[in-house]
Amino acid sequence: MKTNEKYIAQPFLKWAGGKRQLLPEIKKYIPETINTYYEPFVGAGAVLFGVSPAHAVINDVNSELINVYQVIKDDIEALIEDLKKHQNDPEYFYEIRNLDRTEVYPTLSGVEKASRIIYLNKTCFNGLYRVNQKGQFNVPFGKYKNPQVVNEPVLRAVHQYFQENEITILNGDFEKTVERASEGDFVYFDPPYDPVSDTSSFTSYTLTGFQREEQYRLRDLCVELDKRGCKFLLSNSATDFIKEIYQEKGFTIKIVSASRNINSVGSKRGKIDEVLVLNYESN
Repeated sequence: MKTNEKYIAQPFLKWAGGKRQLLPEIKKYIPETINTYYEPFVGAGAVLFGVSPAHAVINDVNSELINVYQVIKDDIEALIEDLKKHQNDPEYFYEIRNLDRTEVYPTLSGVEKASRIIYLNKTCFNGLYRVNQKGQFNVPFGKYKNPQVVNEPVLRAVHQYFQENEITILNGDFEKTVERASEGDFVYFDPPYDPVSDTSSFTSYTLTGFQREEQYRLRDLCVELDKRGCKFLLSNSATDFIKEIYQEKGFTIKIVSASRNINSVGSKRGKIDEVLVLNYESN
């Protein structure tokens, strides 16, 4: 089935490149029948939660993000309790933000680290996750009047979904995530996007970035998955480069319009063209 209506799980973080706005369009192309659902760049999980598959393998290279998912799955009560301690105050915000610059940070528990990331995400400027060259969170205070740091219903819904279904959570390379994918499985790829201009690339999500060499490696993985009989759907920016490398392999490309609300420059927010690449006939 496309969706599992039993769950109201939804993204609990604001995330650059999040697919909440594009979800209705994406869901038009999700296969009716899926054995195992794979999402190697899970991010905030809008598509995962929108589909709510019973069997899924999710992954992200961002270890902080994956820790949050793991804690929600395994230790929801402790997480909710820890979130209640946070204050919407600039002095407190910078104290918590700067923990990863201290010797204290490695001693924090998984729950404390997850609580910190959710708190920073809800109170930092524009809900942006960004790190500097040392891997330290560096987004300033957002000055919001009443941020919803403890969204208990949503966190509990995600916990319930993880507990009642077979969800494997990984933190590694996208290629390794789908090494067991086979015929009847479905893979949704939402990689860091190919920049539409020389100044638009967002590479501060992790220390490694995602260059064109990686875009080619991802394209070649799609070719391999196609040979295995897997169905895949991939989102990316509608650049000539992206359209060319997938068209030359015979894959179907759909142009869709998406809203982008996370950008440090206000004029760069709004509607932009994206592509959906797939290797099967859409429903």
